[in-house]
Amino acid sequence: MRIPSASPIHNAALADQLSSAINNKTKPLGSLGTLERLALQLGMIQQSVDVRLVRPAILVFAADHGIVAEGVSAYPQSVTWQMVENFLAGGAAINVFARQNGCALQIVDAGVNHDFGTRATLIDRKVAMGTHNFAQGQAMTEAECLRAIGHGIELIDGLDGNVVGFGEMGIGNTTAAAALMHKMTGIAVADCVGAGTGLPPEGIAHKASVIEAAVARHAEVREPLDILATFGGFEIAMIAGAMLRAAERRMVILVDGFIVTSALLVAARLHPAVLDYCVFSHCSNERGHQRMLEHLNATPLLHLGLRLGEGTGCALALPLLASAAAFLQEMATFDSAQVSQREG
Repeated sequence: MRIPSASPIHNAALADQLSSAINNKTKPLGSLGTLERLALQLGMIQQSVDVRLVRPAILVFAADHGIVAEGVSAYPQSVTWQMVENFLAGGAAINVFARQNGCALQIVDAGVNHDFGTRATLIDRKVAMGTHNFAQGQAMTEAECLRAIGHGIELIDGLDGNVVGFGEMGIGNTTAAAALMHKMTGIAVADCVGAGTGLPPEGIAHKASVIEAAVARHAEVREPLDILATFGGFEIAMIAGAMLRAAERRMVILVDGFIVTSALLVAARLHPAVLDYCVFSHCSNERGHQRMLEHLNATPLLHLGLRLGEGTGCALALPLLASAAAFLQEMATFDSAQVSQREG
C-alpha cells in the first residue's frame, strides 16, 4: 500500500497576491485578526485567490481498545457501540452541530467490539473487534495497521468536497492517544495523561502508570508506523491515513481535539507538509492537548473548554472558515467602495 504524500503549500508569488487582496479590503491592516491568517492559508491550500469551501464533511471513526482491561476509563467499553447508535439516531452533539452548520456527517465503524449488522447509515470498515491490550502486547498487527490506514485513504477518495474534519469515539482512546503523544514527542507521560471521560485524580495516576509500564515494555519501538501499531487504535490509524490523503488532494483538514491530534502526530512524522493543510479548530480541555499543539507550533481557533471529541470542535469552527472565505470573496476593496486609504 502506498502511503500518500503531502506537498508544501508555500508559493511566494501567490502569498503576495493573497496578502495584497486581504490588505486592500475596506478595513485597517490586520483588523480581522485570525480570519486574515485563515484566509491566507485557505488560499495557499487551494492555490488560488478565489477561495471556495465546497461540501464540507466530518468523518467520525469509532473503535474499541483492549487497554480498557487495565481499568483506565470511567465508562465501560459498551459505551462505544451505544454512542455509535446515538450517532446513527442523530442524537449526539456532533449530529446537532453538523446539522446546524450544514455539514455532511459520516459515521465509520473502524473496529467497534459489537455487531451492528447491515446499517444503511453506518460505514463498515471494521478491522477487528477492537485492538489488543497494549499493556500486554501490540495493539494491532502491522497488517491491521496498514489496513486501517488504507481504509482512511479510501474514505477520503469517496468525498467530493474540499474541506474535511475528523472526529472519533472509543472508550479508552485517550490512553492510546497519550501513549502515542509521549512516544512521538518525548513529553513526559504525566504531562500527556488527563481525565478522559472523567477519571478522578487517582484514576489519572493509575492511567499514567499503565502507560509508563507499557512504554517500558515496548521501549524498542521507534518508527512512526510501529508506534502506531503498538499503541494506537483503529480509529486513530484511519484518521492518520485519511489526513495524509486529504493533504495529497489539497483539501482543508479540520483538526479536532486530543485523539485526532495524536493521529496527526503520526501523519506529520511520515510527511511533515501535512501540517500546512491543517486548521486547528480548538484547544481541548483534555490535559496534554495544549502541549501537543505547542509541539506542532499550532494556533487553535477556539478555546471553549471542550473535551468531548466526536469532531465537535470541527463543526463549531466551520463558520469561521466560511467567514474567512466570505470576506476574501465579497468584501469591497478601497477602490471599489471609493474609500480613502490610510495616509502615509
